[in-house]
Amino acid sequence: MTATEKLGRDVFVALAAIGWADGELHPHEADAIVRTAVEEGLELDEISAIEQATKAPVDIGSLDTEQMSKADRLFVYAVGSWIARVDGRVTHSEREALVKLGDALRIPSRPRELADDIAMAIGELGGSDEPAFYNLPKLRRTLRVRLQAAHALRQAGTEND
Repeated sequence: MTATEKLGRDVFVALAAIGWADGELHPHEADAIVRTAVEEGLELDEISAIEQATKAPVDIGSLDTEQMSKADRLFVYAVGSWIARVDGRVTHSEREALVKLGDALRIPSRPRELADDIAMAIGELGGSDEPAFYNLPKLRRTLRVRLQAAHALRQAGTEND
């Protein structure tokens, strides 16, 4: 997936499933999911389907990740991690849902930890726990930059061997 391609509807439905994992999707979480989909430029019918997923519990199910880059899969996981934490607590069900999401996105445990850390750090920069203050574009850019830096380090190590 290139930087100009959109994340699909199923990604946002999966994020809603993370929010529902504790049995309740907080209105701030639902707003954040829908706002992110709108900012991504999804079509009205896709937004409508996402709004439906924020009104009734859904299961993560299977995501089609074939067209997603590593950076975009990490972004989706990091947003899911943030959504799970936005209400100030992470339940056992939300942790299980994050594991399921990470598995569906094919993200190993160490990158999950790093994505969690980056998501929390970006959240702290907003100066508020309100979803409107969470800087999703900055999160996406930060993940891309970190992945590029890690790739460059691996390349340099390979060339020096």
